[in-house]
Amino acid sequence: MKAILVNDDRTLRWDDVPDPVIGTEEVLVKIEAAALNRADLMQREGNYPPPPGCPEWMGLEIAGTITEMGKDVPAKSAWKVGDKVCALLGGGGYAEYAAVKYDMLMPVPKGCSTVEAAAMPEAFATAYLNLFHEGGLKAGDTLLMHAGTSGLASVVIPMAKAFGARVITTVRSAEKAKKIAHLGADLVVQTDTQDIVEVLRQQLDEGRPVTVAIDCVGGETMGKCLPYLEHGARWIMIAALAGQHTEIDLRNIYRRNVRIIGSTLRSRAPAFKAQLLAALVRDVWPMVESGRVKPTIYKTLPITEAEAAQDILYRSENVGKVVMTVG
Repeated sequence: MKAILVNDDRTLRWDDVPDPVIGTEEVLVKIEAAALNRADLMQREGNYPPPPGCPEWMGLEIAGTITEMGKDVPAKSAWKVGDKVCALLGGGGYAEYAAVKYDMLMPVPKGCSTVEAAAMPEAFATAYLNLFHEGGLKAGDTLLMHAGTSGLASVVIPMAKAFGARVITTVRSAEKAKKIAHLGADLVVQTDTQDIVEVLRQQLDEGRPVTVAIDCVGGETMGKCLPYLEHGARWIMIAALAGQHTEIDLRNIYRRNVRIIGSTLRSRAPAFKAQLLAALVRDVWPMVESGRVKPTIYKTLPITEAEAAQDILYRSENVGKVVMTVG
């Protein structure tokens, strides 16, 4: 089969690799679409290696069709050859086929295209993990989701709204704010003209402070925001695109019971991921099928144009997910 490989100069090529050999608890998925994540860029640059046992090529979320099953799968699951599925991978999605353990599969929700389904496993699982497992979000809470035009925000914002939260998000300009209007955030902060620290101070003064924050930006601003959260708030760090360092007043942290939580999905144990995916299908798939929560697809390209697809993420051009089609 073919897969996207990284050359020594970090360029990409669509080249031959060995066919996957499935284990007794795995299925073979013929990949029809694969979505992009910023983790793919980090892996391409040599900063985010795949977990042991995963293919060397990138790709964390796919959708396609089961074409073969390991001998133990029928006894442990209801999957059948021919089922349309989407899957969360440790790596290896930028390819024609993938070997996937049966409990890393989810059904394609009714009414979703293959492209939409490919954009869901990593983003939806990350959103669910951080909103509910790490953040303990409940109806009536206020969520701050940084980087409102990101693929993750395109899922987090409507998911939080569907579960009854009030949502604040940040974008860089009025133009970007218009592009995410359909997500339904209650307050969109335009950071080219507004200071998020001052906005959070005002929210606290008005009695509507942030309860949970999901931050992929970090940098100097992160520490400045912490004094203006609700008592007992959770600030969840999932990346630090604006810088790895910040200054924090520790007295504020313990006096206000603020928790700073580091979180990545890829590093979690397989058993935890399986439980997370089962919860996602139980709790969120009905909302997807009813149309209350949907992935936002920014652009679809063929997998042979993987460099062009990743360039969209490098430029931070996308509002929502970028997906590559295979075959």
